[in-house]
Amino acid sequence: MNLKNKGLSLHPATPETGRVERPRCTPSLFARCLVSLAVFFLSCAAIAEQALAGPALLIEMPSGAILYEDHATQPWYPASVTKLMTVYVALSAVRDHHIALDTPLAVSARAASAPPSKMGFRPGTLVTLDNALKMLMVKSANDMAVVIAEGVAGSVEAFADDMNETAHSLGLTQSHFVNPNGLPNPEHVSSARDLAILARALYLSFPEQASLFNIGAMRLGNDIIHNHNDLLGRYPGVDGMKTGFTCAAGFNIVASATQNGRQLIAVILGAPNPRSRMIMAAALFDRGFARIDQPSKTLGDLAAQTAMNSPAAAPDMHQSACGRRGKAVLEYNTDIARVMAPLHTGKVPASTSSEHMALMASEALARPLPMAPRICTVPRPAFDPVPVAVGVPPGFAGLVAQARPPHSPIGTAAPPETVSAYAAPEAKPSGDISVPLAPAPDALPMKGRGAHARSAAKAVAAKHVAAHHGRAHGKMAARAEKHGSRKAVKIAQHKTTIAKVAPKSKTAKLKTGDHKTVVAKQHPAAKSAVHSEKIKGKKPEKQAKKSA
Repeated sequence: MNLKNKGLSLHPATPETGRVERPRCTPSLFARCLVSLAVFFLSCAAIAEQALAGPALLIEMPSGAILYEDHATQPWYPASVTKLMTVYVALSAVRDHHIALDTPLAVSARAASAPPSKMGFRPGTLVTLDNALKMLMVKSANDMAVVIAEGVAGSVEAFADDMNETAHSLGLTQSHFVNPNGLPNPEHVSSARDLAILARALYLSFPEQASLFNIGAMRLGNDIIHNHNDLLGRYPGVDGMKTGFTCAAGFNIVASATQNGRQLIAVILGAPNPRSRMIMAAALFDRGFARIDQPSKTLGDLAAQTAMNSPAAAPDMHQSACGRRGKAVLEYNTDIARVMAPLHTGKVPASTSSEHMALMASEALARPLPMAPRICTVPRPAFDPVPVAVGVPPGFAGLVAQARPPHSPIGTAAPPETVSAYAAPEAKPSGDISVPLAPAPDALPMKGRGAHARSAAKAVAAKHVAAHHGRAHGKMAARAEKHGSRKAVKIAQHKTTIAKVAPKSKTAKLKTGDHKTVVAKQHPAAKSAVHSEKIKGKKPEKQAKKSA
C-alpha cells in the first residue's frame, strides 16, 4: 500500500528547512490506516475464497428447480463426468436406430493406447455396446469411451461434434467437449449447471436405462471391479451417477438419490479429495430431503445470470487436488460445516413460509438423522456384481462397428490410417457381416518389439550351438563305431583260426575256450560275449550228466 499517494507520507519534508520530521499520530490518521489495512486483507481473503471455492448445485426432479446453488455457473473441467454425455449420445444413437445395444464394437489401436483408467483390451477385441457402456460407468474406462465414440460416429472427432451438438440442443451454454472421456484439455470445459441439466435429461429421456448408473460392481471373468461412486450403498436412496478426477479438475461427482418418491440430483466440482466430495454430496442431500431450502430459481434463470456475469475461465486445481492440499482440505471442511449448519441448529431461512415450516415439522420425526457427519463410518457394501463379457453375442449376424470415416454407416471399411501395427489385413468374408482386422498370429505390442528381437537372436544362437554339438557328437559316435568294429574284426579272425586248427573234440573245445579267454583278455570289449558263450557251452554237459 502506497501511503504517500494517499497524502499519508510517513516522513514529509519541511519546505522551509528541508528537514524530515515525524508526523503527529492523530486519531483521524490512525483510523484511516486501519480502514485501508482492513480493506486490503478482506479483499485478499475474498480472492482466496473465490479461487478455492468449488461449485455445488442441488436440483429437484423432474422440475429441475434449484434448491441450493454455489458458483454453479463457474466454468470447470468435468474430467470423467464427461462420460455422462458420452452415454447420452450413444443412447440417442440407439434410439434413432443407428446402432443397437448388442452391436459388437472393435477395439482400435487408438482406443488401446488410451491412458488409465481402462480395461486394457488388445486391438481387435470385440465388445458389445451394452457391455462397453457398463464398463464405462463402473470402471470409468477411457479406452471404452474411445471404442464407443468410434463405433457410434466413426471417429473421436466426429463423436465430439455430436457431443457439442447435443449440448447445444439441451441448453448447455458453458460446455465444450473435445473427447469422450474427459482427459485433460484446456478447451474441454463444463459447469455444475450444465452437468445438472445433462443428468436430468438422462433420467427423463432414457428412464429404461436408469439402472446403468446404479451398478455397484461388475464381474469380468474372475475379476470383480467396483464402482468409484462411494455414495452407492452408503447414503440411503443413492441410485447413480458418475464420478471424475484429474489434477486440474479436482474430485467431481454427479449423484442422484431418491427418498419417499422424491428424487434429487447433486453436482459437486473441485473437491480436494474423495472423502470431502462424498461428505459434501451427503450434506446437500441432507438439506434437500430435510426441506431446508425452498425452490427459488430454475436452471434457465442461471443461464440468464451466466450471460450477464460472463464468468472467467476454468481454474486449475492442481495444487489443491494433487499438491499440498492440507490447507485446501481445511477450507473445504469449513464450507461443508456451513452447508450442514442448518441441519444441526434446526434453523430455517427467514424467507420460509409458515406452510413450509409446518411441512418441515411434520416430517422432522419421520426423516433419519443427517448422514453427512457419519457417512464415512458406514462400511462399503458388498454388491452383487453384474456380469460383463467380451466377444460377439451368440447367434449375432449383424455388422461390427469399428473406426471408419466420420459419420459413415456401420460396416464401412476402415481408412488406412486406422490400421495398426497390431493387425494384418485379411480378406473380407462373404456375406453382410463386417469384421475388424484380426490380429496377426505373431503380432506383439509395440512395447515388446525389443524383447521379441532379443528372444529371436537368442533362439538363432541356440540353434547354431545345438547344430555344432550335434556335429561333434556325430563325429564321436562315428569314431566309437569304427573302433568297435576293429575289435569285432580281430575277435572274428581269432575264432576262425581256432576253428580251422582245433579238431571237433572235448580237448578242442577246451582249447577253443582257452583261446577265447586269451582273446577276451586282449580285447576287454568282447569279454562279456565270451563269458556268455562259455555258459552256453557248459549247459549241455550238465544236462547230459543229469540225464545219465
